[in-house]
Amino acid sequence: MSGPRSKGSGWRDDRVWQAGFLVGSALGAAATVLGRRAERVARKGLVDWPAAERFAIERMKSAPGALSAAELRASEASYAAAMERIVPRLSAALGTELPGVVERSAVVDRAGWVHANVATFAQLIGQLENELLDQVMPHGGGLAKATMALANRWVTTRQLGFLLGFMGSKVLGQYDLALLTAEATPGKLLFVEENIRQTAAVLDVPLEPFRTWIALHETTHAFEFEAHPWLRPYLAERLERQLKLFGQEASSLGREALRSLGRAIRGDGGDVEHWMERLMNEEQRTLFRETQAVMSLLEGFSDYVMDEVGKDLVPGVERISAKFHERRHARRSPFERAVMRLTGMDVKLEQYAKGEAFVSAIAASGGAAALNQLWAGPENLPRHGEIDQPALWIARVRGQAPS
Repeated sequence: MSGPRSKGSGWRDDRVWQAGFLVGSALGAAATVLGRRAERVARKGLVDWPAAERFAIERMKSAPGALSAAELRASEASYAAAMERIVPRLSAALGTELPGVVERSAVVDRAGWVHANVATFAQLIGQLENELLDQVMPHGGGLAKATMALANRWVTTRQLGFLLGFMGSKVLGQYDLALLTAEATPGKLLFVEENIRQTAAVLDVPLEPFRTWIALHETTHAFEFEAHPWLRPYLAERLERQLKLFGQEASSLGREALRSLGRAIRGDGGDVEHWMERLMNEEQRTLFRETQAVMSLLEGFSDYVMDEVGKDLVPGVERISAKFHERRHARRSPFERAVMRLTGMDVKLEQYAKGEAFVSAIAASGGAAALNQLWAGPENLPRHGEIDQPALWIARVRGQAPS
């Protein structure tokens, strides 16, 4: 047991205790202020989009075939001439006019493609943002929650930057359409000239016919949406429902998400279902499969048309098509295969192949009349399972029994 304290030592102890109390109070107040500020910053969004764009563009600087602004401008005349030939031929083949498509096209570099698509990605993430922010950064969550949310944003920003950079170094063209906007503004055709030139060189095919062939594919996408005004709201409604359901259940994904990601990286799990489907409930899975069937139709129809109409438009189209499809299905590095599985790009490649086989079977069953039936309305869109078995669609829509 200690002895009695002197008057001086007690006074000093009291002062130390008081000072400690004041410092502790000040630190607590500072932490509260910092927590509130951090919370405000954290709730600004799940992604720092300008940083994601910078990260993507930085990653693409090492991609071969970079072009100057002057070189991009010089190529615009080639695409304008190609579009002048494509639009009337395509309109005649598909039985509809496509006014204004020629004027709504642009030649861009890889960075320009990323810039255009950052807005699209931000719009998609924006559909989830409030729901997810409430989960990762609840109001009044304090400094610890805010710090974790900011760390998540840092990681997510770089993940999306990586994805945009990966895709931006590969995409050749795009019909850029904002599905989730209220305005029914027509889309814009984008031609990624750096990737088009690089691909033509790798395939050893002439550049001008290859440009025309790619432009024909993207213009067919414009036909699909602009000639059928019901298609855009049909897809938008399903996409909005999927996003809403995902936002509501994101907090419960947990370990199953990590297990599915691990299997995707390794390439395990077979072909029964995509790893994304294993994270979905029954309603989400139904919406996903409906959407995938439509996307297979969109991509397959464009591939079919670019070869059929291209016979009269693109010199050497058979050779270009054969070499392009051979490269599309060429063996990829383990890293590329893992990235494509994780991002869902493997699904897109599957859409091309299955969709083109489906459309070819429909055309063989009834020619132009059968192809027109594909676009008669939502009820005629292929259902889950019909892409793999076109005879089921033919029997349901055209009333023809399988032969």
